[in-house]
Amino acid sequence: MSLLIVGTVAFDGIETPYGKVDRILGGSATYIGIASSYFNKKSNLISVVGGDFPKDNINLLIAHGINCDGLEIIKNEKTFYWSGKYHENMNLRDTLATHLNVLENFEPKIPDQYQDCKYLMLANLMPSIQLDAIQKLESKPHLVVTDTMNYWMDNYLSDLHVVISKTDVLIINIEEALQLSKSNNLIDAATKIQTMGPKFVIIKKGEFGASLFSNNQSFNCPAFNSLKCLDPTGAGDTFAGAFIGYLNHTNNISFNNMKKGVIRACAMASFCVENFGVQNIINQTPENIKERVTFLEKNNL
Repeated sequence: MSLLIVGTVAFDGIETPYGKVDRILGGSATYIGIASSYFNKKSNLISVVGGDFPKDNINLLIAHGINCDGLEIIKNEKTFYWSGKYHENMNLRDTLATHLNVLENFEPKIPDQYQDCKYLMLANLMPSIQLDAIQKLESKPHLVVTDTMNYWMDNYLSDLHVVISKTDVLIINIEEALQLSKSNNLIDAATKIQTMGPKFVIIKKGEFGASLFSNNQSFNCPAFNSLKCLDPTGAGDTFAGAFIGYLNHTNNISFNNMKKGVIRACAMASFCVENFGVQNIINQTPENIKERVTFLEKNNL
């Protein structure tokens, strides 16, 4: 099947209680594409970078089976940059800088060879860009999975509602789910969000794992308890990448198969937090991944 990822490829500056790095490879589509590659050998990418983006980073994406024909390079501009500082409680962080750069006027361009998209992953982006990508596809994908965040709810809610209405699986965290649904408990929130369009809702719960909801069914998967958490940046995108990669590979969108996708997503996210940026997900082994997946399956399926 054909997986298409629309999202950001970026530079990140990250400070946590355990260290500080700057201008490392980041972006939602980067994490999603790399994580998906362990379950699905090929994916197509739509994003934009500036002339300052190293060729080595593009080669890294290609090495993970990511087709970069849809990665637009604007030579005279700079790549999207975000920096943040995490507190001792790493569920809390302060954004220090956000430079949209090439992302400010980004309009997704879909190469002809991407038009066979069956699984569409809309990473965390401005809703108008997500909607533009949907509308530029000549046929409706088999499954549309969307990620979003509080900022878009605060500033572009009407556009976001349009995207959500065209979404099959919405992936958000606890705070986002409660805000979007105007609810105060997760079960009610998931029920209300499903009335907006998605058949499935996944609520990420950080160190407590994730919950999958559809109609009257629910599934809770705890997080794999990592021995260390150095940097949570990208863990949610890694989760989404493993989930969509597994679904695309199996071509099965039943609730039971999505449960298996959530388990693999939790397993991959646990690797992400153990080092800065993408460092701990770029060279994982099938054996390490299988060990964590098996542990979670044994205790939760």
